Amino acid sequence: MSSPLTPPAPEESRLVRIYEPEVMDTELDALDYDQMDHAEVNRRFASDFLSAIADAGISHEIDVLDLGTGTAQIPIELCRQNAKLRVVAIDLSAEMLKLAAENVARAGLTDRVQLELVDAKQLPFADGAFAAVVSNSIVHHIPAPQHPLAEAVRVTRPGGLLFIRDLARPRDDFSVARLVRMYAADCNGHQRKLFEDSLRAALSVGEIRSIVSHLGFDRETVSATSDRHWTWSAVK
Repeated sequence: MSSPLTPPAPEESRLVRIYEPEVMDTELDALDYDQMDHAEVNRRFASDFLSAIADAGISHEIDVLDLGTGTAQIPIELCRQNAKLRVVAIDLSAEMLKLAAENVARAGLTDRVQLELVDAKQLPFADGAFAAVVSNSIVHHIPAPQHPLAEAVRVTRPGGLLFIRDLARPRDDFSVARLVRMYAADCNGHQRKLFEDSLRAALSVGEIRSIVSHLGFDRETVSATSDRHWTWSAVK
Protein backbone atom coordinates (compact mmCIF):
# COMPACT_ATOMS: atom_id res chain seq x y z
CA MET A 1 0.00 0.00 0.00
CA SER A 2 1.14 3.55 -0.57
CA SER A 3 2.22 5.55 2.45
CA PRO A 4 0.64 8.93 3.33
CA LEU A 5 3.75 10.60 1.93
CA THR A 6 3.68 8.71 -1.35
CA PRO A 7 1.59 10.26 -4.14
CA PRO A 8 -0.93 7.77 -5.54
CA ALA A 9 -0.59 6.45 -9.06
CA PRO A 10 -2.55 8.67 -11.45
CA GLU A 11 -5.88 7.41 -12.75
CA GLU A 12 -5.30 9.05 -16.11
CA SER A 13 -2.16 9.65 -18.14
CA ARG A 14 -1.36 12.15 -20.86
CA LEU A 15 1.17 9.68 -22.29
CA VAL A 16 0.24 7.46 -25.20
CA ARG A 17 0.66 3.81 -24.31
CA ILE A 18 3.71 2.36 -26.10
CA TYR A 19 3.64 -1.43 -26.31
CA GLU A 20 6.70 -3.42 -25.36
CA PRO A 21 7.45 -7.03 -26.37
CA GLU A 22 4.87 -9.42 -25.00
CA VAL A 23 7.50 -12.05 -24.22
CA MET A 24 10.86 -11.26 -22.58
CA ASP A 25 12.57 -14.27 -24.11
CA THR A 26 16.23 -13.36 -24.42
CA GLU A 27 18.79 -14.61 -21.96
CA LEU A 28 19.85 -11.02 -21.20
CA ASP A 29 16.27 -9.92 -20.48
CA ALA A 30 15.74 -12.84 -18.11
CA LEU A 31 19.06 -12.38 -16.31
CA ASP A 32 18.72 -8.63 -15.89
CA TYR A 33 15.10 -8.94 -14.74
CA ASP A 34 15.98 -11.63 -12.22
CA GLN A 35 18.89 -9.62 -10.82
CA MET A 36 16.88 -6.44 -10.25
CA ASP A 37 15.94 -5.88 -6.61
CA HIS A 38 12.26 -6.83 -6.45
CA ALA A 39 12.45 -8.13 -2.88
CA GLU A 40 10.37 -5.48 -1.11
CA VAL A 41 7.79 -5.30 -3.92
CA ASN A 42 7.45 -9.10 -3.87
CA ARG A 43 7.12 -9.27 -0.07
CA ARG A 44 4.41 -6.63 -0.19
CA PHE A 45 2.59 -8.40 -3.01
CA ALA A 46 2.58 -11.67 -1.07
CA SER A 47 1.50 -10.01 2.17
CA ASP A 48 -1.31 -8.07 0.48
CA PHE A 49 -2.52 -11.18 -1.34
CA LEU A 50 -2.56 -13.27 1.84
CA SER A 51 -4.54 -10.53 3.60
CA ALA A 52 -7.00 -10.53 0.70
CA ILE A 53 -7.55 -14.30 0.78
CA ALA A 54 -8.08 -14.12 4.54
CA ASP A 55 -10.67 -11.37 4.02
CA ALA A 56 -12.34 -13.56 1.38
CA GLY A 57 -12.57 -16.44 3.86
CA ILE A 58 -10.26 -18.73 1.88
CA SER A 59 -8.42 -20.55 4.64
CA HIS A 60 -7.93 -24.17 3.59
CA GLU A 61 -5.18 -25.50 1.30
CA ILE A 62 -5.07 -23.15 -1.65
CA ASP A 63 -4.29 -23.85 -5.30
CA VAL A 64 -3.03 -20.63 -6.89
CA LEU A 65 -2.34 -19.81 -10.53
CA ASP A 66 0.37 -17.22 -11.16
CA LEU A 67 0.13 -15.58 -14.59
CA GLY A 68 3.41 -14.36 -16.08
CA THR A 69 5.57 -15.72 -13.29
CA GLY A 70 8.86 -14.59 -14.85
CA THR A 71 11.63 -16.12 -12.76
CA ALA A 72 9.16 -17.36 -10.10
CA GLN A 73 10.01 -14.78 -7.47
CA ILE A 74 6.34 -14.25 -6.57
CA PRO A 75 5.42 -17.95 -6.06
CA ILE A 76 8.54 -18.46 -3.99
CA GLU A 77 7.64 -15.54 -1.73
CA LEU A 78 4.01 -16.70 -1.48
CA CYS A 79 5.09 -20.17 -0.39
CA ARG A 80 7.55 -18.75 2.12
CA GLN A 81 4.79 -16.71 3.72
CA ASN A 82 2.08 -19.41 3.70
CA ALA A 83 2.69 -23.14 4.02
CA LYS A 84 -0.80 -23.99 2.68
CA LEU A 85 -0.18 -22.65 -0.82
CA ARG A 86 0.52 -24.66 -3.95
CA VAL A 87 1.24 -22.63 -7.07
CA VAL A 88 1.00 -23.36 -10.78
CA ALA A 89 3.28 -20.70 -12.25
CA ILE A 90 3.07 -20.02 -15.98
CA ASP A 91 5.02 -17.91 -18.43
CA LEU A 92 5.48 -17.71 -22.20
CA SER A 93 9.23 -17.14 -21.95
CA ALA A 94 11.41 -20.23 -21.97
CA GLU A 95 14.39 -18.17 -20.79
CA MET A 96 12.45 -16.87 -17.80
CA LEU A 97 11.33 -20.37 -16.90
CA LYS A 98 14.90 -21.69 -17.02
CA LEU A 99 15.86 -19.26 -14.28
CA ALA A 100 12.56 -19.89 -12.52
CA ALA A 101 13.37 -23.60 -12.26
CA GLU A 102 16.76 -22.79 -10.75
CA ASN A 103 15.21 -20.36 -8.26
CA VAL A 104 12.47 -22.79 -7.22
CA ALA A 105 14.97 -25.62 -6.73
CA ARG A 106 17.30 -23.36 -4.72
CA ALA A 107 14.36 -22.41 -2.48
CA GLY A 108 13.48 -26.08 -1.93
CA LEU A 109 9.97 -25.61 -3.34
CA THR A 110 9.84 -27.99 -6.31
CA ASP A 111 7.02 -29.92 -4.61
CA ARG A 112 4.85 -26.80 -4.25
CA VAL A 113 5.61 -24.69 -7.33
CA GLN A 114 4.80 -26.19 -10.73
CA LEU A 115 6.25 -24.31 -13.71
CA GLU A 116 4.59 -24.46 -17.13
CA LEU A 117 5.22 -22.82 -20.52
CA VAL A 118 1.71 -21.45 -21.16
CA ASP A 119 0.13 -18.48 -22.91
CA ALA A 120 -2.00 -16.52 -20.40
CA LYS A 121 -4.37 -15.58 -23.22
CA GLN A 122 -5.27 -19.26 -23.81
CA LEU A 123 -5.12 -21.13 -20.52
CA PRO A 124 -5.30 -24.94 -20.75
CA PHE A 125 -7.11 -25.23 -17.40
CA ALA A 126 -10.72 -26.08 -16.61
CA ASP A 127 -13.28 -23.51 -15.55
CA GLY A 128 -13.01 -22.84 -11.82
CA ALA A 129 -9.77 -24.80 -11.46
CA PHE A 130 -8.12 -22.47 -8.93
CA ALA A 131 -9.01 -20.94 -5.59
CA ALA A 132 -7.07 -17.84 -6.58
CA VAL A 133 -5.39 -16.31 -9.61
CA VAL A 134 -2.58 -13.82 -9.13
CA SER A 135 -0.32 -11.82 -11.37
CA ASN A 136 2.37 -9.27 -10.80
CA SER A 137 3.24 -7.21 -13.89
CA ILE A 138 1.90 -9.26 -16.78
CA VAL A 139 -0.77 -6.77 -17.88
CA HIS A 140 1.58 -4.13 -19.29
CA HIS A 141 3.18 -6.71 -21.59
CA ILE A 142 -0.05 -7.53 -23.42
CA PRO A 143 -1.56 -5.19 -26.03
CA ALA A 144 -5.12 -6.38 -25.29
CA PRO A 145 -5.03 -7.38 -21.60
CA GLN A 146 -8.77 -8.03 -21.45
CA HIS A 147 -8.06 -11.47 -22.95
CA PRO A 148 -5.77 -12.86 -20.20
CA LEU A 149 -7.92 -11.17 -17.56
CA ALA A 150 -11.03 -12.86 -18.94
CA GLU A 151 -9.17 -16.18 -18.84
CA ALA A 152 -8.16 -15.46 -15.24
CA VAL A 153 -11.82 -14.95 -14.34
CA ARG A 154 -12.79 -18.17 -16.13
CA VAL A 155 -10.36 -20.40 -14.24
CA THR A 156 -11.11 -18.88 -10.82
CA ARG A 157 -13.71 -20.84 -8.88
CA PRO A 158 -16.88 -19.10 -7.61
CA GLY A 159 -15.94 -17.44 -4.34
CA GLY A 160 -12.28 -17.47 -5.35
CA LEU A 161 -9.98 -14.46 -5.49
CA LEU A 162 -8.49 -12.52 -8.38
CA PHE A 163 -5.46 -10.50 -7.29
CA ILE A 164 -3.73 -8.68 -10.14
CA ARG A 165 -1.11 -5.96 -9.67
CA ASP A 166 0.82 -4.01 -12.29
CA LEU A 167 2.53 -0.75 -13.02
CA ALA A 168 0.41 2.34 -13.67
CA ARG A 169 1.38 4.49 -16.64
CA PRO A 170 2.67 7.81 -15.29
CA ARG A 171 0.99 11.09 -16.08
CA ASP A 172 3.84 12.58 -18.15
CA ASP A 173 7.49 12.25 -19.20
CA PHE A 174 8.67 14.06 -16.08
CA SER A 175 6.92 11.48 -13.89
CA VAL A 176 8.48 8.62 -15.88
CA ALA A 177 11.95 10.07 -15.37
CA ARG A 178 11.29 10.63 -11.65
CA LEU A 179 10.21 7.02 -11.10
CA VAL A 180 13.19 5.64 -13.04
CA ARG A 181 15.55 7.77 -10.91
CA MET A 182 13.78 6.75 -7.71
CA TYR A 183 13.51 3.01 -8.25
CA ALA A 184 16.20 2.09 -10.80
CA ALA A 185 19.09 4.37 -9.92
CA ASP A 186 21.30 1.43 -8.92
CA CYS A 187 20.42 -0.65 -12.00
CA ASN A 188 22.45 -0.98 -15.16
CA GLY A 189 21.41 0.81 -18.36
CA HIS A 190 19.50 -2.14 -19.78
CA GLN A 191 17.59 -2.64 -16.55
CA ARG A 192 16.65 1.05 -16.42
CA LYS A 193 15.44 0.82 -20.03
CA LEU A 194 13.32 -2.24 -19.18
CA PHE A 195 11.71 -0.35 -16.30
CA GLU A 196 11.06 2.79 -18.34
CA ASP A 197 9.58 0.78 -21.21
CA SER A 198 7.32 -1.03 -18.76
CA LEU A 199 6.07 2.25 -17.29
CA ARG A 200 5.22 3.53 -20.77
CA ALA A 201 3.48 0.25 -21.68
CA ALA A 202 1.39 0.17 -18.52
CA LEU A 203 -2.33 0.88 -18.19
CA SER A 204 -3.68 3.79 -16.20
CA VAL A 205 -5.99 3.12 -13.27
CA GLY A 206 -8.90 4.39 -15.36
CA GLU A 207 -8.09 2.02 -18.23
CA ILE A 208 -7.91 -1.08 -16.03
CA ARG A 209 -11.11 -0.04 -14.27
CA SER A 210 -12.85 0.08 -17.64
CA ILE A 211 -11.65 -3.44 -18.46
CA VAL A 212 -12.77 -5.01 -15.17
CA SER A 213 -16.13 -3.26 -15.50
CA HIS A 214 -16.64 -4.94 -18.89
CA LEU A 215 -15.76 -8.25 -17.21
CA GLY A 216 -18.62 -7.73 -14.76
CA PHE A 217 -16.74 -6.42 -11.73
CA ASP A 218 -17.09 -3.19 -9.79
CA ARG A 219 -14.68 -0.51 -11.00
CA GLU A 220 -13.80 0.23 -7.38
CA THR A 221 -12.17 -3.20 -7.01
CA VAL A 222 -9.21 -1.52 -8.74
CA SER A 223 -7.23 0.98 -6.71
CA ALA A 224 -3.90 2.78 -6.83
CA THR A 225 -1.71 1.00 -4.30
CA SER A 226 1.58 2.87 -4.63
CA ASP A 227 3.08 5.74 -6.58
CA ARG A 228 3.63 3.32 -9.49
CA HIS A 229 1.16 0.43 -9.08
CA TRP A 230 -2.53 -0.36 -9.29
CA THR A 231 -4.13 -3.51 -7.84
CA TRP A 232 -7.29 -5.35 -8.86
CA SER A 233 -8.53 -7.45 -5.96
CA ALA A 234 -11.94 -9.06 -6.38
CA VAL A 235 -13.90 -12.11 -5.27
CA LYS A 236 -15.55 -13.93 -8.17
